[in-house]
Amino acid sequence: MNGRSLPIETRDYRAIADCYCSDVQDGVILASKWIRLATRRYLDHPDSIFDEAGGRACRFIEKLPHVKGRWAARHERFHLQPWQVWIIFSLFGTLDPDGLRQFRQAYICVPRKNGKSPLAAGIGLYMLCADNEAGAEVYCGANTQYQAWEVFRPAKLMVDRTPALQHNLGLKVHAKAIRHPASGSRFEAVIGKPGDGAAPSCGICDEYHEASDSVLYDAFQTGMVGREQPLLLTITTAGTDLSSPCRDLQVQAQGVLEGTFHDSALFAAIYGIDEGDDWTGEAALVKANPNFGISIDPRALKHDQAIAIQNASKANTFKTKHLDIWCNASTAWMNMERWNAGADRTLKEEDFRSDECFAGVDLSSKIDIAVSLKLFRRWVGEKEHYYVFPRFYLPAERVESPECKHYQRWVKEGFLVATEGNVIDYSKIRDDLKSDISHFNIIECGFDPYNATHLMQELEKYGLTPVEIPQTVKCLSEPMKELEAATLDGRMHHDGNPIMTWCISNVVAHLDANDNVFPRKDKPENKIDGAVALIIALARALAQTDPIEPRIYIL
Repeated sequence: MNGRSLPIETRDYRAIADCYCSDVQDGVILASKWIRLATRRYLDHPDSIFDEAGGRACRFIEKLPHVKGRWAARHERFHLQPWQVWIIFSLFGTLDPDGLRQFRQAYICVPRKNGKSPLAAGIGLYMLCADNEAGAEVYCGANTQYQAWEVFRPAKLMVDRTPALQHNLGLKVHAKAIRHPASGSRFEAVIGKPGDGAAPSCGICDEYHEASDSVLYDAFQTGMVGREQPLLLTITTAGTDLSSPCRDLQVQAQGVLEGTFHDSALFAAIYGIDEGDDWTGEAALVKANPNFGISIDPRALKHDQAIAIQNASKANTFKTKHLDIWCNASTAWMNMERWNAGADRTLKEEDFRSDECFAGVDLSSKIDIAVSLKLFRRWVGEKEHYYVFPRFYLPAERVESPECKHYQRWVKEGFLVATEGNVIDYSKIRDDLKSDISHFNIIECGFDPYNATHLMQELEKYGLTPVEIPQTVKCLSEPMKELEAATLDGRMHHDGNPIMTWCISNVVAHLDANDNVFPRKDKPENKIDGAVALIIALARALAQTDPIEPRIYIL
């Protein structure tokens, strides 16, 4: 473990947590931006009191045995590392003004093999039998039986191998549950979601990045309202679905750490590397993996890193699982770190009324996502900078279908327009474009001819100049390359619309013999309509190489 540490025999957990956070702040321990912010939050704690309960939870977990690997073979018990002490002490020792635990939710994102599942098992056992909660209900849940047991199995083995724990606390171990008869408490694995009558005192969502919806998480959260100080614990690595509820939770957690989203009840520890870090070096491995050299064999991880460097097909898997970088498809085209760096929620369309504007329209099918976007071009010195403002549409009946929970969220947040009925209402798109024509300097509107020809002909009489862009390599390769180049160069700016980011992340591309590229998707559900509309708009911007005088039509 890098950084200063206290002698093991003292085990002053408050001092260990304080020392860890100070080491992170002083740069003694390499850590990501998010861990630096989280430890700063701990050290500041202006409204919190750190209680002995934090130390009690740490002591309880350190009485549990290892159940896997070389430590289990030597019958050793847990010895919490400083980063783990900080997490446990924070969760159980931070109190609100009423003397109750401040944190009701915890989001812990850490790469594989850093011991997060055994740690979660220890937390679950503490809340089962040592949290002074009568009738405690502890559930570890996941979408599959295998994953749900990844936390429950080590918890069960810990109790099996600790006769004193069974005897002194009266725990009973069954095939699918651990029970504490004296208090009526139980610890069980759950697949899908608990029953409506469940009232979790502790809900553990393991590898949440694999969840396609938030049903389990929501069931845990709503079932906790009757508990005085419950804990909804999410443990995960990064994932590959940028529209997933786990990704949304991480964005929310990052907002809490940055101070842009207020939720004093949410604790977040997000390990990984920072934008701009060299992922091919050893420093990235140390920075992202707090148990580097402890539960993680440096030689094995360096070997996997070397393979990933040489084999592009394995690079994204390595980045996701061992560096906690959210990557999409294994053949993803866009550098999503650079795309996200171009997001600016303060951008407003009104500020670009006199700038050149190129519209892009992709209407897809009548029952799926349609998009109309404006691409403004502004010359900064001799370089072209682009500013993107998309609008997405979907039929209301499609939005309400059970498999479209992410669409429902986007409608509520104002990123998606739900048109009435079960097919796209093209009149809504037409009216919005008519308004754009009267307010912005739209030079041309590129469009995919599929389903859009009639709409473009109708808008032409209002002053729009439509240009058909066939969906061919010849027409899309160059603007697609410009989109990538502008993003990497910091010249592509956007308003942070999450649907647009999702579409961009879903694009996969393969070079042909002539170095041409074409936007594709590897799964039907991975929509790329926003990316296609942007490429279409860029095609028209590239066709107009010289600045054009403003011309706004007043309808």
